[in-house]
Amino acid sequence: MSDVQQVNTQDSNRILAIVAYVLFLIGWPTLHLATIGGVIMAYVQRSEVRGTIWDSHFEAIISTFWISLIVGVAGVLACITIVGLIVGVPLLIGLVIWFLYRSIRGLVHAIESKPY
Repeated sequence: MSDVQQVNTQDSNRILAIVAYVLFLIGWPTLHLATIGGVIMAYVQRSEVRGTIWDSHFEAIISTFWISLIVGVAGVLACITIVGLIVGVPLLIGLVIWFLYRSIRGLVHAIESKPY
């Protein structure tokens, strides 16, 4: 692969990582439909970015999605009971903060062409 092709591929991967993070962030007002689009993009690109700095970004996107989904479901289920509200609400608030932190951190690092 020539140097020009390699630079174009790196730029393309960078743009896709940025788009995936933006989809994660705009997922909140869209009931996470955009987030699902971002994680699908990450799964599609994952094999093409192995061994590059973008591998860490797409792995972070995928792990953020699955951890958020599992913890979110657990938090919602905990909120069903009065006692569960004591655990569920702080868990969900913490999840939102963690999700936003990971998404914004990844976006900033992608913009700066740094690994996650």
